[in-house]
Amino acid sequence: MFYTCGPNEAMVVSGFCRSPPLMISGGRVFVVPCVQQIQRISLNTLTLNVKSDKVYTRHGVPISVTGIAQMKIQGQNKQMLAAACQMFMGKSEGEIAHIALETLEGHQRAIIAHLTVEEIYKDRKKFSEQVFKVASSDLVNMGISVVSYTLKDVHDDQDYLHSLGKARTAQVQKDARIGEAKNKRDAVIREAHAMQEKISAQYLNEIEMAKAQRDYELKKAVYDIEVFTKKAESEMAYQLQVAKTKQQIEEQKMQVQVVERSQQILLQEQEITRKEKELEAKIMKPADAERYRLEKLAQAERLQLIMEAEAEAESIKVRGEAEAYAVEAKGRAEAEQMAKKAEAFQQYKEGAMVDMLLEKLPLMAEEISKPLSSANKVTMVSSGGGEIGAAKLTGEVLDIMTKLPETIEKLTGISISQVARTG
Repeated sequence: MFYTCGPNEAMVVSGFCRSPPLMISGGRVFVVPCVQQIQRISLNTLTLNVKSDKVYTRHGVPISVTGIAQMKIQGQNKQMLAAACQMFMGKSEGEIAHIALETLEGHQRAIIAHLTVEEIYKDRKKFSEQVFKVASSDLVNMGISVVSYTLKDVHDDQDYLHSLGKARTAQVQKDARIGEAKNKRDAVIREAHAMQEKISAQYLNEIEMAKAQRDYELKKAVYDIEVFTKKAESEMAYQLQVAKTKQQIEEQKMQVQVVERSQQILLQEQEITRKEKELEAKIMKPADAERYRLEKLAQAERLQLIMEAEAEAESIKVRGEAEAYAVEAKGRAEAEQMAKKAEAFQQYKEGAMVDMLLEKLPLMAEEISKPLSSANKVTMVSSGGGEIGAAKLTGEVLDIMTKLPETIEKLTGISISQVARTG
């Protein structure tokens, strides 16, 4: 047979084939009737009101303490669940709560006995932590875990806490009066400081306002200058744009005129080309034909003249070479003749020289007579006594007479001085 349980309780199955017993927390299990047994234990949280009345503290002052504790059996820890089953199986929640309460109260009393009233009253958190720590270590062996512990109330019947409260109240009242006086003083000081800061802030605000006004005026002046400058630039730009527009219009007009002029020039060029072609067809082509004929005739004549000149040059070259050869041969013959004359002169000396002179005399006479034949007249001058004086020859006769030895030497190769020495 199947049995189920919720998450707030646990089932323990014991009997045949269940050694040790099977513990299930929130689930289901199959139980064989008659040979197996099933038991349940609650896992609900238990709230305990732990009261300790008239417990003497470490200084012998009796006080009453009330704490609130939350605890439960741990179903997820198998060891704690087994310990709880061993100790509380078959007991109700009230019985389990009573056992846990007695344990907590005992630990609470023990801790109160080790502390003073001031420690418990002033540091409740420390007292709660100590009770929680000591009780947890003891209850965990029973399978119970302490979820939380809080100190709820602390009071006494001897007005000890009240007296502490009075002293504290008096101290608090004293501190309150002192604090109030200090606060009033600080308030007056702060008020004075606030007034001073207010006046300083007012002056600073006025200064800042003056500075702001000054900056505003300066910036406004700068902005006005920029605005006026921009307006002037805008007006100048407008005028410049108007001028540019007019210039562009004029340029467009000029371009139109240029295009028209170009069209006219193109038409004139076409007309000129037409007239040139017409002139070429009617006049220039026949003229070109005549010019071509005349050029060919001129080229033929030029070639003829070139050929004739080349033939003449060749002829002159041949004649020159022949004449050069003849001159060379004549020179060689004269050289031989002169050599022979030189040999004869060496052999005969005076006789040869006289013979040569006699051969050259006719030539000498011819050379002498040439200037005389060119003279128009010869003037004879007397000396005044009727006697004819020596004839004064003209400059030409004297020149002939002075040059006579040179002429003889040139014609004969014999100087007069040599003839005189031989005579």
